[in-house]
Amino acid sequence: MSHNPEEMLKHIKIYVVVFLALAVLTVVTVWASYIHVSPALHVTIAMAIATVKGGLVVAYFMHMISEKKLIYTVCLLTAFFFIFMLLVTFFADTTKGPLVPDFF
Repeated sequence: MSHNPEEMLKHIKIYVVVFLALAVLTVVTVWASYIHVSPALHVTIAMAIATVKGGLVVAYFMHMISEKKLIYTVCLLTAFFFIFMLLVTFFADTTKGPLVPDFF
C-alpha cells in the first residue's frame, strides 16, 4: 500500500461513503419492517437489503473489489453449490415417500 497522502485520503473517502451507505441501508431495513405487507414480502425485502449490505462489506472491507478473476470464480462456484444444496434440502420433503407405512 502506498503511503502517499492523496492515496490514503482517497481510500478513507471510499470507506466513509461505504459506511454511510451501510448506515442508510440499516435505516431502510428498520423502516421496511414497519410497512404492512405479507411476511414473505418482508423476508424478501430484508434479504435484498442484506444482500446489498453484505456485498458492500465483502467488496470494500474485505478488499474483494481488487481481487483477481480466479477468486470470483471460486466464490461464484461456492455460491452455486450452496444454493444447490439449499434447493436439494427444500425439495427433499416433497420427493420422499411417507415415513410411516399406510397401515398405521
